[in-house]
Amino acid sequence: MDKLKIGHLNFSFLRATQYHINGGILLMAIVLLAMILANSPWGEAYAGIWNKEVHLQIGEFNFFSHDGHHMTLMTFINDALMTIFFFSVGLEIKRETLVGELSSFRQALLPIVAACGGMLVPVILYYCMTAGTDAESGLAIPMATDIAFSLGVLSLFGKRVPISLKIFLTAFAVVDDIGGILVIALFYSSHLDINSLLYSFGALFVLCAGNHMHVHNRWFYILVGLVMWYLFLQSGIHATIAGVIVAFTIPATPHYKIGKYINNIKENINIFPASEKEGLILSKIQISVLKSIETASDRVISPLQSLEDSLHGLVNYVIIPLFAFANAGVVLTASHGGLEVGTPTWAVMFGLVVGKFIGIYLFTWLIIKSKMATLAKGMTWINLIGICLLGGVGFTVSLFIANLSFGASPILLSQAKLGVLGGTLLAGLLGYIVLHFTLPKRNYAGE
Repeated sequence: MDKLKIGHLNFSFLRATQYHINGGILLMAIVLLAMILANSPWGEAYAGIWNKEVHLQIGEFNFFSHDGHHMTLMTFINDALMTIFFFSVGLEIKRETLVGELSSFRQALLPIVAACGGMLVPVILYYCMTAGTDAESGLAIPMATDIAFSLGVLSLFGKRVPISLKIFLTAFAVVDDIGGILVIALFYSSHLDINSLLYSFGALFVLCAGNHMHVHNRWFYILVGLVMWYLFLQSGIHATIAGVIVAFTIPATPHYKIGKYINNIKENINIFPASEKEGLILSKIQISVLKSIETASDRVISPLQSLEDSLHGLVNYVIIPLFAFANAGVVLTASHGGLEVGTPTWAVMFGLVVGKFIGIYLFTWLIIKSKMATLAKGMTWINLIGICLLGGVGFTVSLFIANLSFGASPILLSQAKLGVLGGTLLAGLLGYIVLHFTLPKRNYAGE
């Protein structure tokens, strides 16, 4: 693995935040469309789409299969495409631990403690409401915060929001993701195939060796990562975890050092003409120099930063919207004609809206009062209430865990999904109302 000292990795936090914000706004429209379709006369056709089989086949071998069963479009989205999402999350986590808000103990302590409270309290409340029932297995559903949705709500206030609040929300949501990943890895694995698991460790060894030997070719990690994903799929460990593990093997150091790159440009810049007229036709030497600069430019960006930046658009505008369209289409009416509401619905909603708020706010208060951490500039105890409420905006990982928890019980799954959607909507609405009255009425000028 890379050392924590990674040189010149200069990632733009604001650009990544903007991707999350735009993706969150798009998700709101996708969720609404999915629910309309699922409860319309086209509901059966909508549901039937996701049962179509997916094949990538050579002879009798289908890459998208498990235990001889071909993936449906739904399982392809949830087990294959969502691996790319978790790969992107893994890259973000690694970057945050290297140069971001989780890179030092003092910086990381506040969001880590806040996130722990935001995961622990919802699980306890959910357990108290479902203990001894069939819904008990969905304990982990309300523990997640959706970065895209929560930042989407926060974006509605524009420049009234201090950057410290955006950073705090993003940081504890990243820690939430770590918790969700650990839960999926530890509690949602089926029977283990030891041979496939051992082979996957071999693929991991190859990836780590490539990192140690300073292999910077992204396709090396992508191709070996695909092999590892397939082996995880066959091993019984949830395949999306492979995405996170592969992400942590991606080098965070560039092939070329930025200083050397800049010096080379300075040395070669004199061969280019000073006036535009002289530069209409370039010489072969000038063209060669420009091409070498272009190649070097790619190598100045580390594979970690390059992949994370490249995947933001794919993840936020294709994969997550497709996941939302497939999973948010909850049929609201039950066989008896009323709403499909049950114990999981209320437990998930209570966990997201009340549990997340109490957990994040209480644990933040405790760590601040213990003087082990301080509120950043622009954060107040009042506007923190709104941010803690936005912590209950759970969507992507909550729906994902709901599928893993109740995949064998369509009724419980629909009830849990309704709880996720209802809890997300209510937490987002309450967070918006609180922030509307607590944020500065004009653009924040304190940064």
